Amino acid sequence: MTTVPTTPVWRLPGMLILLVATVAGFSGFSALMPVAPLWAAQGGADSAGVGAVNGVLMLFTVLTQPFVPVAVRRWGWGPVMAAGQLLLGLPALLHLVADELSWVLLLAAVRGLGFGILTVTGSAAVANLVDPSRRGQAVGVYGLAIAAPQVVFMPIGPWLAQEIGFWLVFAAGALPVIGAVPAWLAGRSLVVEPDDSPVTHSRAQVHRSLVRAMLLLLGVTLAGGALITFSSDLAGAAWLATVALLVLTGAAAVTRWKMGALADIYGTRPFLWPLVLVTSTGLVLVAVSLTRDGAPAAALLLLGVLCVGISYGALQNLTLLLAFASVSRRDYGTASAVWNVGFDAGTGLGSVLVGAIAAGASLTEALLVAAVLSLATLPLALVRGRPATA
Repeated sequence: MTTVPTTPVWRLPGMLILLVATVAGFSGFSALMPVAPLWAAQGGADSAGVGAVNGVLMLFTVLTQPFVPVAVRRWGWGPVMAAGQLLLGLPALLHLVADELSWVLLLAAVRGLGFGILTVTGSAAVANLVDPSRRGQAVGVYGLAIAAPQVVFMPIGPWLAQEIGFWLVFAAGALPVIGAVPAWLAGRSLVVEPDDSPVTHSRAQVHRSLVRAMLLLLGVTLAGGALITFSSDLAGAAWLATVALLVLTGAAAVTRWKMGALADIYGTRPFLWPLVLVTSTGLVLVAVSLTRDGAPAAALLLLGVLCVGISYGALQNLTLLLAFASVSRRDYGTASAVWNVGFDAGTGLGSVLVGAIAAGASLTEALLVAAVLSLATLPLALVRGRPATA
């Protein structure tokens, strides 16, 4: 008879300090995600420039992520994880120097370096700390540590910036500096068991096995990135933008947290294709809301962001589990890097693509294009993946 684990997953060795560092890092990231583009807009940037802020952030994040496993092997978990927090947090207050687009883009690039380190080391550490039978729960708790700051900071950030002052949000953006200490300690406490199994797959085969998870994730983060970046434009009023972001991030937090336990029981496949459809439906609803006025527009907007929020959180959990199930233990670092490339490339693409289309056509048309791109991942959600054997 199988013994059911009774210890909460967050109390397993190394998990709590990792979660503390994660909350600090993602608090700073979440505070600036919707506000740094607003700062650029205040400096005179157009829709394309506003969209480029988070696009550059995610570009440098994606460029950094493939090198993080190499850096960890070279310098160790602690120094690399602490460096990521500092690179993410220190530039936040420097926004007060100027609001010109070039300066905001430079700071976004530096923050991207730190965010790339934070994302790869965090998810790889979770995979190494927890037995595969409880990995869904662990990824869920880790996802909650990521999503909870988004629930707090993303909805209220634009309101605080406009009603109190940008300086307050930039101060919150510096929270990762405080997180450098628990990040260092988390790295020091992380013990990774060596994988002495023979290498049975080439590096190219490992990357190919991860493409499905990465593209599925890209489809939903494209939607999330677009809605977060242009929340103020979509809502019109500051209070409605705050509510919309609260709905989006709140739904994502709950589904990312709870989906892990379900995946431990039923696997990932039954949930993938319905969630892809939910993503596209949500984007269409938000697009239609822009053609309406008053209460109907607000209702459609909130229903749309609720749909995207549900899939945004759930697919983050499921695709990360799918990535780890596709490789052997020795390649967890690679799986984390590739998954995070999908996450951040999708977020950046959503910001840049929607901004560029909106500048040349309309925000409604831009969101409909994003809906089509998300729907294009549906065939990947229907195929049956093969788990790693070594």
